[in-house]
Amino acid sequence: MISPFQEILINKLKSDPRLTDPDGELMINKVHDLVDGLDEGLLELLLSEVQLRDKFFKKVKDALVFKNNDFKFYLDEHKLDNSYTEYENRIGLTVARRFLKDSNDVVVDFPFKDCILEGGQSTEDGIDTSFEFEESDGHYIEKHSKRKEIFFNQILAKDEIDRLLENKALTNVHRFDTSGKKQINTFSRNERNIVNDNLIIKGNNLLVLHSLKSTFTNKIKVIYIDPPYNTGSDSFKYNDNFSQSTWLTFMRNRLMVAKELLTDDGVIMVQCSFHQFAYLKVLMKDKSLFKKHLCDFNIQVRHPDRALTGDKEFNDIIEYVLIFSNNIEQKMPFIEVTKKPSEYIYSIKIKEGSVPRIVQCGKKTVEVFTPAMYDVLKQEGGNSDYKKISIRGSIREKNSSGRFFVKYLEQLPGYEPETLFRVPDMGDDQESFRYFYSAPAGNKNGGYYQGMPTSSTVTKKAYANFYNFEKEYNTVSNQGGVEFRNGKKPEELIKFLINIFSNEGDVVLDYHLGSGTTGAVAMKMNRKFIGIEQIDTQIDLSLERLQTVINGDETGISLDEDVMWQGGGSFVYMELAKNNANAIEIIKGLPTYESLVDFFEEMCEKYFLNYHVKVNEFKEVIVKEDHFKKISLEKQKEIFIKMLDLNQLYVNVADMKDSRYKLTKDDIQATNDFYLKG
Repeated sequence: MISPFQEILINKLKSDPRLTDPDGELMINKVHDLVDGLDEGLLELLLSEVQLRDKFFKKVKDALVFKNNDFKFYLDEHKLDNSYTEYENRIGLTVARRFLKDSNDVVVDFPFKDCILEGGQSTEDGIDTSFEFEESDGHYIEKHSKRKEIFFNQILAKDEIDRLLENKALTNVHRFDTSGKKQINTFSRNERNIVNDNLIIKGNNLLVLHSLKSTFTNKIKVIYIDPPYNTGSDSFKYNDNFSQSTWLTFMRNRLMVAKELLTDDGVIMVQCSFHQFAYLKVLMKDKSLFKKHLCDFNIQVRHPDRALTGDKEFNDIIEYVLIFSNNIEQKMPFIEVTKKPSEYIYSIKIKEGSVPRIVQCGKKTVEVFTPAMYDVLKQEGGNSDYKKISIRGSIREKNSSGRFFVKYLEQLPGYEPETLFRVPDMGDDQESFRYFYSAPAGNKNGGYYQGMPTSSTVTKKAYANFYNFEKEYNTVSNQGGVEFRNGKKPEELIKFLINIFSNEGDVVLDYHLGSGTTGAVAMKMNRKFIGIEQIDTQIDLSLERLQTVINGDETGISLDEDVMWQGGGSFVYMELAKNNANAIEIIKGLPTYESLVDFFEEMCEKYFLNYHVKVNEFKEVIVKEDHFKKISLEKQKEIFIKMLDLNQLYVNVADMKDSRYKLTKDDIQATNDFYLKG
């Protein structure tokens, strides 16, 4: 129950349209923002009400001073938004008191596809080799340790973002087809003048998604992603930068722009493990994202009896696929199931010379044949049209044939088991006769032969929400001819998902492309695809795999009856033209502290530093301090990366002719053609 004073405050705050969401509910975090900025409009609002002025302002001589800390304390203490916020969609999704819905922060970099993977990926088993000098015997000893993942996640607040999300220039644009690889500067287009090439784009997926908006808004039918699972495994659980809220912010940033790319009847499918399933579902159900939650598929990915490893407390055999749409009216489609009559068709043959007994059943004159007078033959693929149905349960009362049998035929005395009754047309099918039979020996129920069409029948049923793909996961390693430990999805699963929501020619997007499974399946299913990936090793896997598909890959779904892949097709590979992203890659690869320090001069000359970096102090003081030298090389690299201006990761289209970026004429022409700029 709120007090009269609270009601006055709430109504006054809600009179400012900046402080309410589209449903008219008060956004308390927006109030906090305006208080922190001593917003003039908010102060005037509070001063206009005597009770609010007396409580939250202090008179000093002739002036009124806003007691902003007291005001914020009152907001938090009385939890004004408890009664006015839609918590059902926002439970727990907060960062520093802000709901994610109200946050404009952006997680720029989150490069690793699956946090189960070890960073670097230079060896399959995730082991680093090093040599350490042993003073006791004067030799270097080879040592092995589990590789530690290195993540450089950067979060930008809204006031830091000005150029980040502009269209980016393209470089290294090549088409791959059956004849090989060739550089291009124009793209294929369909009759609507939309880019019609399959695309693999290398670069930060958030920035690539924003660059796709001008070309592919409302053009993509299916988005499937298999993002970092945030499992807490390996070094992930020790890295504060990878808090749950950061991961959710990372996901939301990309989902916000991805939804703009979907067609009106398009869907997005996100696969994840139990670690973040509940939070991700709450995030995606927020009204600021998708309008309709269609379904969650439960996918069995491993056998329940699989031996546990490490300190796992239970066997997580299920992964989830969350399915959402922008269309509030959209529903899950039905599965069309074709039933062939040959599975249950019977041929009823009356033997020559058979003279039936005639009985009167109501208005029907019924012919009665003993078992010796007829044959019932099952025919595989025959042209007969009868299906044997037992009359029992509800059929006895609700089915017209059941009611007729119970009322008349079942009561006839003296007939041996499976006597045949031929009844003139019942009026509810297209047959001239309906055939009934008395109960077989040892059975209490008689039945009838239902008239069936001679062609296959198509029925519809709803999709289940559980599917077992354990077998496919166990055989996934060789699909596409590439290895991708712990992160590879079976082609059969992706085919199943894509097939539900798309048709040939539709566009499928995967902005966590990994080993290229989605692209491979889309190509084999005659869909167009766009794949986005940032990591060099995974880009290499995708390029290798899709070239194998073009050349007639026979693994995965290739030999399925409805696919029968023969090869062919093409795709275009291109990269976002790098600016500060180059510097980040260089920093990640530097082997020593000394090489980092040497690189700082080049950073200052060639790249854009954050405006608050004190260059001289860093060069002359900080890098020479013992404390800085003693921190780990990974932490030193992190500090160097944080000095770069993340607004300048890649070259914006508006700047691509600047000579410092060294873009070729073909790069510039390809960029202009992609964005349809003259």
